[in-house]
Amino acid sequence: MNQPKIYLSSPHMGGTEQDFVNEAFSTNWIAPLGPNVTGFEEDLKSYLQKDSYTQKPSSGVEVAALSSGTAALHLGLILLGVKSGDEVICQSMTFSASANPIVYLGATPVFVDSETETWNMCPHFLEEAITDRIAKGKKPKAIIGVHLYGMPFQVDKILAVAEKYGIPILEDSAEALGSTYKGRKCGTFGELSVLSFNGNKIITTSGGGALVTKNREMKDRTIYLATQARDDAPHYQHSEIGYNYRLSNVSAGIGRGQMQVLDTHVNLRRKNNEFYRQLFENKSGMRIFQEPNEEYVSNHWISCILLDKAKTGGIGNTEIRLALEKENIESRPLWKPMHLQPVFSKAPYYGESIAEELFNTGLCLPSASNLTKADLERIEKAIRNIMGK
Repeated sequence: MNQPKIYLSSPHMGGTEQDFVNEAFSTNWIAPLGPNVTGFEEDLKSYLQKDSYTQKPSSGVEVAALSSGTAALHLGLILLGVKSGDEVICQSMTFSASANPIVYLGATPVFVDSETETWNMCPHFLEEAITDRIAKGKKPKAIIGVHLYGMPFQVDKILAVAEKYGIPILEDSAEALGSTYKGRKCGTFGELSVLSFNGNKIITTSGGGALVTKNREMKDRTIYLATQARDDAPHYQHSEIGYNYRLSNVSAGIGRGQMQVLDTHVNLRRKNNEFYRQLFENKSGMRIFQEPNEEYVSNHWISCILLDKAKTGGIGNTEIRLALEKENIESRPLWKPMHLQPVFSKAPYYGESIAEELFNTGLCLPSASNLTKADLERIEKAIRNIMGK
């Protein structure tokens, strides 16, 4: 008989989510607005503004709760003025949702390679892409930088390049809620920033996301576009194209409960990363993904490993993945870089083969915050069996 499946990153309820959902039902707030939506936005705002070193507000932000992280990226690009025919620079090593909204708008994605420390956008190749696109008469309209698997990108260097050329950053923090750089929360560095509350994220609303803005005016503009761009009139009047992108009050209730356990979930995922570091410690050719120095704090949404088959006796990411799969344990290859995806095969790309090498040698390991001691023992046994061979 098969043992229960261990998932890569499953939802983890804290216990109070049902209370907020029940309140939404009892008060008949079954709509894309209501007290849970307002409360969830305020909870996120308070959390993001708090410096992890001083515990005091470090940056003023506003939050608009939306139906998905993809919706937030789409609206973020619109707010930055991206239109058909424009170009937007995007990290290649990411999930397709980072790049798809560029195409929704009729713009062209320009992909940039990773660097080896954080696996995120390389500042050198970013500047190379910008200068070459400008030389070709196409100054990029925006830069989408991603905090991959919860690891902050090289914030100071990326921001410096963006500022040098006057290009705004849309910060994709979908995987990095709870991560920090120099004490400041990811999700507060870009001109606009994106969060995701999909079922596999650090906290979930089952499906949902948010756009983080610098001021109230930008938040109001986001909500206007997310609610079909209805003008201020007694009848239904529309001067712009809008979208049905607002988060429901029921889903926001789940989010309010999840916010109460966010720090706990971050700590548990970080403990999972430490578990893997100890498991693979001193194993030749096996390296767990971790912060390059103390300025970076990753939520370790997903713990990943790189494997060099020349040093491991032939054990690579496929061998470990199949060994875990045999024991009903889910693992997964790293994101396949966007410039290698068939749908983006004609898009410009700047870099070498760092992202490709990460994809070829990396593996995402089970990382849920609700992994039990028995789950971790099963994972360890399966991995030690394959390493023993």
